[in-house]
Amino acid sequence: MSKKTSYRVLGVMSGTSLDGVDLSIVDFYIKKNKWKFKLLEFKTLNYNTDFKNQLSVAHNFDVNQIKKLDSEYTFILAGMINSFLEKLKINIDFVSSHGHTVLHQPEKGITIQIGNNIKLSNLISKKVVCDFRTQDVLFGGQGAPLVPVGDYHLFSEFDYTLNLGGFANITNLTDQFTRAHDICAVNTVLNKLSNELNFDYDSEGKIAKSGNLIKDLKYELDNIQFYKVKPPKSLGVEWVNKVVYPVLNKYKSSKLEDVLHTYLIHISEVISKELPEGKKILLSGGGSFNNFLIEKIVEKSKSVIKIPSKEIINFKEAIIFAFIGVLRIRNEINCFKSVTGACKDHCSGIIYN
Repeated sequence: MSKKTSYRVLGVMSGTSLDGVDLSIVDFYIKKNKWKFKLLEFKTLNYNTDFKNQLSVAHNFDVNQIKKLDSEYTFILAGMINSFLEKLKINIDFVSSHGHTVLHQPEKGITIQIGNNIKLSNLISKKVVCDFRTQDVLFGGQGAPLVPVGDYHLFSEFDYTLNLGGFANITNLTDQFTRAHDICAVNTVLNKLSNELNFDYDSEGKIAKSGNLIKDLKYELDNIQFYKVKPPKSLGVEWVNKVVYPVLNKYKSSKLEDVLHTYLIHISEVISKELPEGKKILLSGGGSFNNFLIEKIVEKSKSVIKIPSKEIINFKEAIIFAFIGVLRIRNEINCFKSVTGACKDHCSGIIYN
């Protein structure tokens, strides 16, 4: 039986920066033996403040608390999906959902994304493909990053892709085997520091730009051990709480603008070191709108950095998780061992009808 060559999918993505839930309806089709896509509709729906606060501390929850949160989150997510689809009146083949990561400790064989259960399928009366990370961790992988498989199929005209979301991650598309890894925490930290100044985020990096460098803080950040670890490697909120915030907390007496400035300068250098000279880099993620961060990355690197349309910047991950669902439906590889460190390439995800 031949496989379909076109799919219309709703991709659903919630990242660690807690910006909200990204919803993208995407057409995928094969043309001249290559996958192509067209973004049809897209929207970001925000969490209310109370629930956002719950998600921000969920990594500290016990098993029963996580189960309760999972149920609440699934109900909220279903409401968002139903509202989005009802307004658009567009038929889709299925929903492909990342869920929301509350715990990611691959070194202990643990990764938990809430909202990945049959209840979601029942509440929206649609086929759902989800839970893409668990199998990779069971196979000895990091369970992340998973986006590189989409970069490989959908953005192969670039040498590298760089995502600046809650964390920065980079994909090398020039190698025989696609390789990728997490680099550092970006909006996870920048947004938290901005919150302490009563801003949701640092618009265009203006607050960070107004600050001054704290040399001792930068020295401590630059010497964080993770940056010396060779890939495959991935990051989670737990790592930020354990490693980054204790360093920042030593400088509580400093102006927050200076701490923000120093952290941004630090990550711009860490990221720039990952960008090979003369290579074409596709940028995406919310950090792409931080003009000061981009200015510093461009200043410190010798790569050719391409900033795509606003829609691709904001919804690239939702697009790719929709595509990862397509590969799962087709029973084709959607996790590269060269990226995650798993024992083999594999097809990951659970299908709920």
